[in-house]
Amino acid sequence: MNILVLNGPNLNLLGQREPAVYGRTTLAEIEAKVRERAAARGAQVDFRQTNLEGELVTWIQQAKGRFDAIVLNAAAYTHTSVALRDAIAAVGIPTIEIHLSNVHAREEFRHRSLIAPVCVGQITGFGANSYLLAVEAAVSVNAM
Repeated sequence: MNILVLNGPNLNLLGQREPAVYGRTTLAEIEAKVRERAAARGAQVDFRQTNLEGELVTWIQQAKGRFDAIVLNAAAYTHTSVALRDAIAAVGIPTIEIHLSNVHAREEFRHRSLIAPVCVGQITGFGANSYLLAVEAAVSVNAM
């Protein structure tokens, strides 16, 4: 099983960006934990980050036929990007939306996800563990 883990804008700053909200764990540390969890479940991971919306769209489009699941932390693009929503719908790969913080307990504008309707599920509010829970979800959704 191959899982594509995509990370959107500002996630490269994890560990130093608003640690009270996002924690002190860096994206590199999260990646190491994700790889370890995936390997334990017999899965391989391609882990990427970009601040560019179009790059995320391209990666999603290129995933068709190469990946069994996508784990997506679209960050701020969650609330604004019709392009990401359309790319997820177009490829038909089970996609799990994740967030480190509980977006529903934050500012009003973060309560609405444009991508949620085309994802198989959403994991939010568990910090770095959101990624590990998403690996479990990706493996189980493909076992069904």
